[in-house]
Amino acid sequence: MAVSGHTNGHAKKKDPVLVVVQLSGGNDFMNTVIPFTEGAYYDARPLVHVAKKDQLPFTDTLAFHPAAAPLRDMYLAGDVAIIQGIGYENSSRSHFRAMDIWHTCEPLKIATEGWLAKVVREIDPQGSNPLTAVSFGRGLPRALAAPGVTATSVDNLDNYGLLNSIQTAEQRQEDLSFFKRMYTPAIGTGMVLDYLAHTGNGVLAGADMLKEAPRLYTSSVQYPDCAIGKSLRDVVRVHTANLGTRIFYTQHGGYDYHAQENPSHFRLLSELTQSLRAFMQDLREHNASDNVTVLVFTEFGRRMKDNGSGTDHGSGGGAFLIGDRIQGGLYSEYPSVKPADWLNGEDLRHTFDFRGVYGTLLEQWLGLDPTEIVGGTYEQLRPFKTAAGA
Repeated sequence: MAVSGHTNGHAKKKDPVLVVVQLSGGNDFMNTVIPFTEGAYYDARPLVHVAKKDQLPFTDTLAFHPAAAPLRDMYLAGDVAIIQGIGYENSSRSHFRAMDIWHTCEPLKIATEGWLAKVVREIDPQGSNPLTAVSFGRGLPRALAAPGVTATSVDNLDNYGLLNSIQTAEQRQEDLSFFKRMYTPAIGTGMVLDYLAHTGNGVLAGADMLKEAPRLYTSSVQYPDCAIGKSLRDVVRVHTANLGTRIFYTQHGGYDYHAQENPSHFRLLSELTQSLRAFMQDLREHNASDNVTVLVFTEFGRRMKDNGSGTDHGSGGGAFLIGDRIQGGLYSEYPSVKPADWLNGEDLRHTFDFRGVYGTLLEQWLGLDPTEIVGGTYEQLRPFKTAAGA
């Protein structure tokens, strides 16, 4: 299935690496990238909007949330592609089901193989390196789960290397138990037990190889004191240890703000965008940024109208691609915010299928044929710099 070489236009000196950042809970894209000239935005959200005086305009019609100043700076430097209106037909408003769809590319049935697990299978068909994919956080994301595919899950890179053998064994059993509880409701007890029987212990086996990564790492970059900052620093520590990892996965939770959205969204975007800025600075300090692309996604957007304190589950969200090889700018179309165009009378319509974003990353960045992995052929974007423009 592999396409000969990757077609992003630079010499093949290093293998391309993809870092996926999942914003769990449904980030409010319209309050992140604000259509500040649209009266409908303020009319629909009399309480949960960003005041004009606080917005950070970057085009004649769009502004960043004030807490996203680091992302605005990276955008103005040309390092950020904003994918507007990302989604799929008949968007699910269930967190679990929506994430399931994003993780498996299957909106019509419950699938058992994650899209990134299929990528690992293509990159390392013999499963020779348990660190081809590394996830930081508790439990393995569905995107990295498939029978016979090994990916490594690490909760705490610092503590893991300090555990004694008894503690390590106990933590592994706890992680496997957590994994079983997480996936059993979706794919059935038998499938989960089969998965654990074949690959469960292998999922965590690569963690032993990671113990040396913290010792090899030094940096002058200061990350914000938060979970996503810690996870992204761990990505740099493993990436710069040259352990052959091609896929990294991290998560940033808390975006399900039905209430108190304004203070929660400010805090979350501050943590996220400061961490992403530190991450890119750290990579560059280590001369390790040129083969890294970051995808930031969430399971759905929020509804047009606020509920008096927050916003409820909707559709038509947004995603971001970040990296040195990214041709920064706006991609696809911002969904119409005019009431006559709202989906089901309350949602933003999606303007670009998320499987097209995956296809773009697979074919143009990782050099893989995306057809089987995403379940079809979808329109792609052109977010990477060409050789002449690089």
